[in-house]
Amino acid sequence: MEDNKKKDFLWLFKRFLPYYKKYKWIMAATLFCAALTTVCELVLPMIVREITDVATDDAVKLTAQLIWKCGILYIVLRIIDTAANYYLASVGHIMGTRMETDMRRDMFEHLQKLSFSYYDNAKVGTLMSRITNDLFDVTEFAHHCPEQLFISFVKISCSFIILCTMSVKLTLIIFSIVPPMIIVLAIFRTKMKEGFRESRKQVGLLNSQIEDSLLGIRVVKSFAQESAEQKKFDEGNVKYLDIKKKVYFIMAGFQSSTRFFDGLMYIVVVIAGGLFLLDNKITAPDYVAYMMFVSTFLSSVRMLINFTEQFQRGMTGIERFAEIMDIEPEISDARDARPIENVKGNVTFENVTFKYESSSKDVLTHLNLDVKCGESIALVGPSGGGKTTLCSLIPRFYEATGGRILIDGSDVKEVTLKSLRENIGVVAQDVYLFSGSVKENIAYGSSDATDEEIENAARLAGAHEFITQLPDGYDTYVGERGVKLSGGQKQRISIARVFLKNPPILILDEATSALDNESERLVQQSLEKLAKGRTTFTIAHRLTTIRNADRILVLTENGIEESGTHSELIEKSGIYSELYQLYATM
Repeated sequence: MEDNKKKDFLWLFKRFLPYYKKYKWIMAATLFCAALTTVCELVLPMIVREITDVATDDAVKLTAQLIWKCGILYIVLRIIDTAANYYLASVGHIMGTRMETDMRRDMFEHLQKLSFSYYDNAKVGTLMSRITNDLFDVTEFAHHCPEQLFISFVKISCSFIILCTMSVKLTLIIFSIVPPMIIVLAIFRTKMKEGFRESRKQVGLLNSQIEDSLLGIRVVKSFAQESAEQKKFDEGNVKYLDIKKKVYFIMAGFQSSTRFFDGLMYIVVVIAGGLFLLDNKITAPDYVAYMMFVSTFLSSVRMLINFTEQFQRGMTGIERFAEIMDIEPEISDARDARPIENVKGNVTFENVTFKYESSSKDVLTHLNLDVKCGESIALVGPSGGGKTTLCSLIPRFYEATGGRILIDGSDVKEVTLKSLRENIGVVAQDVYLFSGSVKENIAYGSSDATDEEIENAARLAGAHEFITQLPDGYDTYVGERGVKLSGGQKQRISIARVFLKNPPILILDEATSALDNESERLVQQSLEKLAKGRTTFTIAHRLTTIRNADRILVLTENGIEESGTHSELIEKSGIYSELYQLYATM
């Protein structure tokens, strides 16, 4: 979608409009209450005009009874106004919060659908800003935008009609100030929108930088780089300040211009109205009513001015929301996709080619591979050879740019992503544990698992013993990203997670490369149990861990250069033999 289209108010509002559908009756009631408050405000000048008119025409007719009637009428209107305003302030705001909640749910759901390639380039801090801060402003916008625009329209149009009944000429003179006022304020409004967009972008970058520094706080402290991180933060923080200063200068110009036109309109009423009064073209009651109606008109203008910053923030939030929602998932279910069932674990690569978007060079080129169910395949070779990429194509974390990948004869593109990934287990080098208990992390993806099943999975993974020694056993809080556990402990919990999932296909991506010798030995034992009877793809730099693999593939930028068992490849004295000898002498 083109940027200029995204900047268009009507286009953005149309994108936002469907979120009102669920709450259309609340919105209708809100506008009705807004109309009541407006009517109540417009009646006061008419009451004052009536009393003044009677007093100037015939003072005898101005009785206490008339004054009490007018007073009681206004009190009744004020009670109605108070009740209507209470509804606007409570139910109206709750409606806005519900819409914000709906939008946040939709955005999070959409982000879950986006593929790895999107997250390779996205900054998590920026995404967090969009899904939280940006949508906060939408709450106020959702409630106030229709209400404020409706009230302003009613006040201005009714004031114009009523004033025309008193004096068309004076009304036209007063309202001739409106067009230049609108032009000037529109210029400032455009600049404000640009400023708010810049500030939102900078907030996202600042959030991302803060998140990066705090998540890496141990590295920061170990390298004594607190001052460097503070300097980076200060640079981003000062840049945000500069953007906000620019925005507030524009806002000051906007508000000052409004005050100027405000005063100009009053002085026109005073001078022109006074001259009309002098020439008997209007009456004294009409003159008083003019002053009050102009005050009402200007109050609606001030209301719009006060709402302008909120309006711009809301529109910017909607624009940034639309930007995310317009990103099409690169990997999704085909229209006729079906669940894959009773998976045995046969995996076939037919002429598969792949390259990353950011690269012009193929990582895999016309690769062919046939893996039987239960077979153990080890992938070795230099970095950049495509080992991790090959394994990532099986669960469709990335999409092959050419060829086909089959599981039990079914093209992975023709089955549902959910069923495909439910049949594949991944144990990676970088283990991610969610904030919560040990039990919750093991049961992640198997929410209906019993305590007995969780404990059995932990035993198979060799994790039960250390878990029972934790302060609260399986209910122990692991900390953010499992910070309270060692690398080996986290790895065994991730293995227990896969044991509980019990998939027929297993991917082990350098699962022991970051561990010490003792932890590696324990984890390797767990992995051997896990791999038994499953189709297993193992990526390893520690070549001693894959000696018993059914087949070892040496993968380089030229494709699969060698294939065979450990003993067969050693006898060939090729690339694998050199790598193994190099590793043995380390």
